Amino acid sequence: MDSADVEPDLVNILFTEEQIQTKLRELAAKIEADYAGREILIVGILRGAVMVMADLARALNRHLEMDWMAVSSYGSGTKSSGVVRILKDLDTDITNRHVIVVDEIIDTGLTLSWLISNLASRNPASLEICTLLRKPEALQMDIAVKYVGWDIPNEFVVGYGLDYQEKYRNLRDIGTLAPHVYS
Repeated sequence: MDSADVEPDLVNILFTEEQIQTKLRELAAKIEADYAGREILIVGILRGAVMVMADLARALNRHLEMDWMAVSSYGSGTKSSGVVRILKDLDTDITNRHVIVVDEIIDTGLTLSWLISNLASRNPASLEICTLLRKPEALQMDIAVKYVGWDIPNEFVVGYGLDYQEKYRNLRDIGTLAPHVYS
Protein backbone atom coordinates (compact mmCIF):
# COMPACT_ATOMS: atom_id res chain seq x y z
CA MET A 1 0.00 0.00 0.00
CA ASP A 2 1.29 3.45 -0.89
CA SER A 3 1.17 6.46 1.42
CA ALA A 4 -1.15 8.18 -1.05
CA ASP A 5 -3.75 5.48 -0.29
CA VAL A 6 -3.98 6.63 3.35
CA GLU A 7 -2.76 10.22 3.10
CA PRO A 8 -5.58 11.69 5.27
CA ASP A 9 -4.56 9.32 8.09
CA LEU A 10 -0.93 10.46 8.20
CA VAL A 11 0.63 13.63 9.60
CA ASN A 12 3.86 13.07 7.68
CA ILE A 13 6.15 10.44 6.22
CA LEU A 14 9.19 9.80 8.41
CA PHE A 15 10.92 7.30 6.13
CA THR A 16 10.23 6.24 2.56
CA GLU A 17 10.48 2.70 1.28
CA GLU A 18 13.78 3.60 -0.38
CA GLN A 19 15.22 5.06 2.83
CA ILE A 20 14.16 1.95 4.76
CA GLN A 21 15.80 -0.39 2.24
CA THR A 22 19.02 1.65 2.31
CA LYS A 23 19.08 1.56 6.13
CA LEU A 24 18.50 -2.21 6.18
CA ARG A 25 21.41 -2.72 3.77
CA GLU A 26 23.59 -0.62 6.12
CA LEU A 27 22.52 -2.72 9.13
CA ALA A 28 23.14 -5.94 7.16
CA ALA A 29 26.66 -4.78 6.27
CA LYS A 30 27.43 -4.12 9.97
CA ILE A 31 26.07 -7.53 10.95
CA GLU A 32 28.12 -9.24 8.23
CA ALA A 33 31.30 -7.51 9.43
CA ASP A 34 30.62 -8.32 13.08
CA TYR A 35 29.78 -11.98 12.44
CA ALA A 36 32.33 -12.83 9.76
CA GLY A 37 33.13 -16.54 9.95
CA ARG A 38 30.30 -17.24 12.42
CA GLU A 39 26.88 -18.71 11.77
CA ILE A 40 23.96 -16.56 12.88
CA LEU A 41 20.35 -17.14 13.78
CA ILE A 42 18.04 -14.19 13.39
CA VAL A 43 14.88 -14.25 15.48
CA GLY A 44 11.95 -12.08 14.42
CA ILE A 45 9.31 -10.90 16.85
CA LEU A 46 5.86 -11.42 15.36
CA ARG A 47 3.91 -9.72 13.93
CA GLY A 48 5.46 -6.32 13.50
CA ALA A 49 8.95 -7.45 12.57
CA VAL A 50 7.87 -9.48 9.53
CA MET A 51 8.78 -6.78 7.00
CA VAL A 52 12.06 -5.83 8.70
CA MET A 53 13.08 -9.46 9.14
CA ALA A 54 12.35 -10.41 5.54
CA ASP A 55 14.16 -7.46 4.02
CA LEU A 56 17.10 -7.65 6.45
CA ALA A 57 17.53 -11.35 5.64
CA ARG A 58 17.52 -10.58 1.90
CA ALA A 59 20.10 -7.82 2.44
CA LEU A 60 22.51 -10.22 4.15
CA ASN A 61 24.96 -11.73 1.65
CA ARG A 62 25.51 -14.92 3.61
CA HIS A 63 23.77 -18.01 4.86
CA LEU A 64 21.70 -17.63 7.99
CA GLU A 65 18.95 -19.33 9.89
CA MET A 66 15.67 -17.71 10.83
CA ASP A 67 13.15 -18.36 13.55
CA TRP A 68 10.19 -16.51 15.02
CA MET A 69 8.70 -15.74 18.41
CA ALA A 70 5.37 -14.19 19.28
CA VAL A 71 4.86 -12.59 22.65
CA SER A 72 1.97 -10.77 24.24
CA SER A 73 2.32 -8.04 26.81
CA TYR A 74 -0.53 -7.41 29.17
CA GLY A 75 -1.48 -3.83 29.83
CA SER A 76 -4.21 -1.27 29.40
CA GLY A 77 -4.87 0.05 25.91
CA THR A 78 -1.66 0.76 24.05
CA LYS A 79 0.53 0.71 27.18
CA SER A 80 2.75 -2.26 27.99
CA SER A 81 2.95 -3.51 31.56
CA GLY A 82 6.01 -5.66 30.95
CA VAL A 83 4.09 -8.79 31.99
CA VAL A 84 4.77 -11.05 29.06
CA ARG A 85 3.37 -14.31 27.76
CA ILE A 86 4.98 -16.38 25.00
CA LEU A 87 2.43 -17.15 22.29
CA LYS A 88 4.87 -18.85 19.92
CA ASP A 89 8.26 -20.01 21.12
CA LEU A 90 11.35 -20.73 19.08
CA ASP A 91 11.55 -23.97 17.16
CA THR A 92 15.37 -23.77 17.32
CA ASP A 93 17.61 -24.57 20.27
CA ILE A 94 19.77 -21.47 20.71
CA THR A 95 22.36 -23.02 23.03
CA ASN A 96 25.83 -21.89 21.88
CA ARG A 97 24.31 -20.06 18.89
CA HIS A 98 24.92 -16.46 17.80
CA VAL A 99 21.44 -14.95 18.01
CA ILE A 100 20.23 -11.59 16.76
CA VAL A 101 16.71 -10.59 17.82
CA VAL A 102 15.05 -8.51 15.11
CA ASP A 103 12.24 -6.09 15.96
CA GLU A 104 10.63 -3.24 14.10
CA ILE A 105 10.48 -0.78 17.00
CA ILE A 106 11.53 -0.40 20.60
CA ASP A 107 9.08 1.70 22.60
CA THR A 108 9.20 1.27 26.37
CA GLY A 109 11.54 -1.71 26.17
CA LEU A 110 9.57 -3.58 28.84
CA THR A 111 8.57 -6.54 26.65
CA LEU A 112 11.94 -6.72 24.90
CA SER A 113 13.81 -6.61 28.21
CA TRP A 114 11.83 -9.60 29.44
CA LEU A 115 12.35 -11.43 26.15
CA ILE A 116 16.12 -10.86 26.14
CA SER A 117 16.34 -12.12 29.72
CA ASN A 118 14.37 -15.21 28.73
CA LEU A 119 16.57 -15.90 25.70
CA ALA A 120 19.79 -15.26 27.66
CA SER A 121 18.75 -18.01 30.09
CA ARG A 122 18.91 -20.44 27.15
CA ASN A 123 22.72 -20.02 26.92
CA PRO A 124 23.32 -18.58 23.47
CA ALA A 125 26.95 -17.93 22.46
CA SER A 126 25.92 -14.31 21.89
CA LEU A 127 22.69 -12.37 21.94
CA GLU A 128 22.19 -8.99 20.25
CA ILE A 129 19.27 -6.82 19.18
CA CYS A 130 18.58 -5.25 15.80
CA THR A 131 15.71 -2.77 15.48
CA LEU A 132 14.68 -0.47 12.70
CA LEU A 133 13.28 2.17 15.07
CA ARG A 134 13.80 3.17 18.68
CA LYS A 135 12.00 5.81 20.76
CA PRO A 136 14.57 7.01 23.34
CA GLU A 137 12.04 9.28 25.07
CA ALA A 138 9.67 6.36 25.69
CA LEU A 139 12.26 3.88 27.05
CA GLN A 140 11.61 2.63 30.57
CA MET A 141 14.27 -0.07 30.54
CA ASP A 142 17.95 0.25 29.76
CA ILE A 143 18.45 -2.16 26.87
CA ALA A 144 21.70 -2.58 24.96
CA VAL A 145 20.76 -2.43 21.29
CA LYS A 146 23.66 -3.09 18.96
CA TYR A 147 21.95 -2.34 15.65
CA VAL A 148 19.56 0.63 15.41
CA GLY A 149 18.22 2.05 12.18
CA TRP A 150 16.87 5.35 13.51
CA ASP A 151 15.96 6.99 16.79
CA ILE A 152 12.59 8.70 16.44
CA PRO A 153 10.38 10.99 18.55
CA ASN A 154 7.79 9.47 20.86
CA GLU A 155 4.98 9.63 18.29
CA PHE A 156 2.50 7.03 17.05
CA VAL A 157 4.01 5.61 13.85
CA VAL A 158 2.61 3.12 11.37
CA GLY A 159 3.72 1.33 8.24
CA TYR A 160 6.30 -1.26 7.31
CA GLY A 161 4.99 -3.71 9.90
CA LEU A 162 3.84 -1.14 12.46
CA ASP A 163 0.11 -1.12 12.94
CA TYR A 164 -2.84 0.55 14.53
CA GLN A 165 -5.62 -1.96 15.19
CA GLU A 166 -3.98 -4.33 12.67
CA LYS A 167 -4.16 -1.72 9.89
CA TYR A 168 -1.29 0.04 8.08
CA ARG A 169 1.20 -2.86 8.44
CA ASN A 170 1.46 -3.17 4.66
CA LEU A 171 2.18 0.53 4.13
CA ARG A 172 5.55 0.68 2.34
CA ASP A 173 6.66 3.87 4.14
CA ILE A 174 6.72 4.73 7.85
CA GLY A 175 4.60 7.69 8.85
CA THR A 176 3.19 9.44 11.87
CA LEU A 177 -0.45 8.51 12.39
CA ALA A 178 -2.83 11.45 12.65
CA PRO A 179 -4.42 11.79 16.11
CA HIS A 180 -7.94 11.88 14.62
CA VAL A 181 -7.47 8.19 13.68
CA TYR A 182 -6.75 6.89 17.19
CA SER A 183 -8.37 9.41 19.54
